[in-house]
Amino acid sequence: MSSYDHRAIEAKWQERWERQRLAEVDVRVAKSKYYMLMMFPYPSGDRLHVGHGRNYILGDALYRYLRMRGRRALNPMGWDSFGLPAENAAIQRGVHPRDWTLENIRVMKQQFRRWGILYDWSKEITSCQPEYFRWNQWIFLRMLERGLAYRKRAGVNWCPSCRTVLANEQVSEGSCERCGSGVEQRDLEQWFLRITDYAERLLAGLDDLPGWPEKVKLMQRNWIGRSTGAEISFAAPSVGEAVRVFTTRPDTLHGATFLVLAPEHPLVEGLVAGHPRREEIAAWIARVRNTPRILREGEGAPKEGLDLGAQALNPATGEPIPIWIANYVLPDYGTGAIMAVPAHDQRDFEFARAHGLPIRLVYVAPDGPQTAAELTEAIPDRGRIRGCGDFDGLEPGEEAVARFVGWLEANGWGRGQVSYRLRDWLISRQRYWGTPIPVVYCDACGMVPVPDDELPVLLPYDVEFTGREGNPLARHEEFVRATCPRCGAAARRETDTMDTFVDSSWYYLRYLSPRDGQRIFDSEVANRWAPVDQYIGGIEHAILHLLYARFVCRVLHDFGLVGFEEPFPNLFNQGMITRFSERTGRVEKMSKSRGNTVSPDPIIDEMGADTERVYTLFLGPPEAEVEWSDEALAGPHRFLQRLWRLAERIDEAPPTGVVDPELERARHEAIQRVTRDLDRFKFNTAVSALMELINVLSRAVEERSASKLACEQALETLVQLLHPFAPHVTEEIWERRGHSESLLESDWPAWDESRLRRARVTVVVQVDGKLRDRVEVDAEASERDHREVALGSARVREHLAGREVARVVVVPGRLVNVVTRGVAS
Repeated sequence: MSSYDHRAIEAKWQERWERQRLAEVDVRVAKSKYYMLMMFPYPSGDRLHVGHGRNYILGDALYRYLRMRGRRALNPMGWDSFGLPAENAAIQRGVHPRDWTLENIRVMKQQFRRWGILYDWSKEITSCQPEYFRWNQWIFLRMLERGLAYRKRAGVNWCPSCRTVLANEQVSEGSCERCGSGVEQRDLEQWFLRITDYAERLLAGLDDLPGWPEKVKLMQRNWIGRSTGAEISFAAPSVGEAVRVFTTRPDTLHGATFLVLAPEHPLVEGLVAGHPRREEIAAWIARVRNTPRILREGEGAPKEGLDLGAQALNPATGEPIPIWIANYVLPDYGTGAIMAVPAHDQRDFEFARAHGLPIRLVYVAPDGPQTAAELTEAIPDRGRIRGCGDFDGLEPGEEAVARFVGWLEANGWGRGQVSYRLRDWLISRQRYWGTPIPVVYCDACGMVPVPDDELPVLLPYDVEFTGREGNPLARHEEFVRATCPRCGAAARRETDTMDTFVDSSWYYLRYLSPRDGQRIFDSEVANRWAPVDQYIGGIEHAILHLLYARFVCRVLHDFGLVGFEEPFPNLFNQGMITRFSERTGRVEKMSKSRGNTVSPDPIIDEMGADTERVYTLFLGPPEAEVEWSDEALAGPHRFLQRLWRLAERIDEAPPTGVVDPELERARHEAIQRVTRDLDRFKFNTAVSALMELINVLSRAVEERSASKLACEQALETLVQLLHPFAPHVTEEIWERRGHSESLLESDWPAWDESRLRRARVTVVVQVDGKLRDRVEVDAEASERDHREVALGSARVREHLAGREVARVVVVPGRLVNVVTRGVAS
């Protein structure tokens, strides 16, 4: 009997799969197509650990299953290879970002190979290569032509250590998410993409994504943040112009007792200039503006503010109300100014109490406070309007809002409006390792786009990485020096590079035409294969990557390049693998900084990739967070060794004449369960079903209770069903069984419903709800038969001694519960 040599077996099949190029797909043929895609990884320099492996192993299992089900499955892979870590590595290690990145890609590809993961490498893309990022530049230029790309001066989060702009989502508790440095606010000329023009379409499209987790859709809805309300003008004679505010509660206008402006509001500078405390106010404004916005708008953040000494008129009451500035009002939500209604907004209530500002009730409930003095907290939406003339008696809600909007519009004081929390996409990054923005600046012509025939604008290789302040590209004279395409005069090249989310916003389309040098992609092929049938990746990309990809897909649709608006109709988010961290003393997500990662290499060396794969898929529901255990790997390893021995012993079964209906039933039941589980991404329960089948088959071989033919059929079914989980060992057994084709090219087994029915079933018998026996009955037994068998049990009769049977409850095929009255005398 040969031993299970996982090293030799896995090396053999990895080499053969690669040589035969089994995963390559000719996309000119789309019959039975299935486009599945894993979010492409960032080659950061850290070797992949078993936590990363969960995502890729899950995807490979799905791919192999689809292939065996007859689908023309496309499973490409590439590299999201621009970004800060590579440039930081250049500074820290003295290696060029390009060299660092390409070497990391080589290492990660080898790790994928060792896991036995199949990708169509003929479609490989690498976003830092010019043949890819030239099309980032092409998209940018088309958006610039249509007014969807623009440049303006804006306040931004600035990391002084990484020396670049950060999105709000990259700031955690006032610090850079990547390096931990304190974040500053700076005003810089920045490039933006006008995603806000697509806010309503992006929001509405979420209703057409039943294949997305509700949690992810909710996160995107909240990020887009649609608010319906009114824009109201407050006359301010002392200011010289009206103050416009946006509110979702125009029905509370009578209760507005002060206005609050963001420190960045354009009116503030003029109001401060003539203020007797202007130096104090200017210093306060500078401090607030340097506070990360995510901290300013946090619920627990302190509410600070100053009186500007000016007044506006409340249009509903005609009364003058003071104008303040406060840290909790942001310049880019609504108009950058709010009407404060402390009686009905908790934030305004706390601010008013802290600064002695008046409070006026609009809505009053019979069982609530009747005057402002009685308030201990704001009352957002209870009661009826009181003291507001024709509006008295209205309850809070859509009718009240609509009545007030109509009234405002009729009097010329305001208009109904929809506002969004979503802000335009800031794509400028003051770093080297990214896609150069393809524009130049000419003293005569201003900003001039680079012509298409001069793309790509390349990154110079000979750049000095010193870690000094500023963008390395800005110090590279040859890169900066350019010629104006319009007039031929000397010009300066843009030195900002693009946010790497641009790279990942359309990459799924480039996989379909990865070597096309004449166009961004072949639209005919893209419209046959896309959108992606199944997208798989982490929940951490729920907002930015997915939102930007949905935005860019709509832009490409509007350009006439694709015929769909949603790139990923079906999304699956795998859960994290956690492990105990000695450094923190807690079970946490695996990361190098926590010292709790597990390298797959020793596991593969000692037990094999198939062991790691089966364990990873068996850990728990793939969408759930699960904890890694090194000791638990032994179970899947024993399972595979047992399979190997069983395949070696199958010839010991009697040649003919023995029928074991239990084995045949177990075979068909396993086919049904595994198929249904894989269709629903229940990989862990599919493994359980396979373990049950191997138990029945092992018993049949041991007890010689089934013929050799039946045992061979069961073994081959087991091997086929197990292949997506443990591809190496199953390919080896399949070949040794005399099959010349790969398991990938075999037909997935089908079950026969008639073989699933059991001749006899085991039924639990209870007396007064307590387990007393288990009995067998015919699978088709009636309730009367169930009762007779249960009451005939010697153990049941023993527990019924001296008791009267009140009733017998029967759940056919599962349970009989004998209910008594009285007790034994």
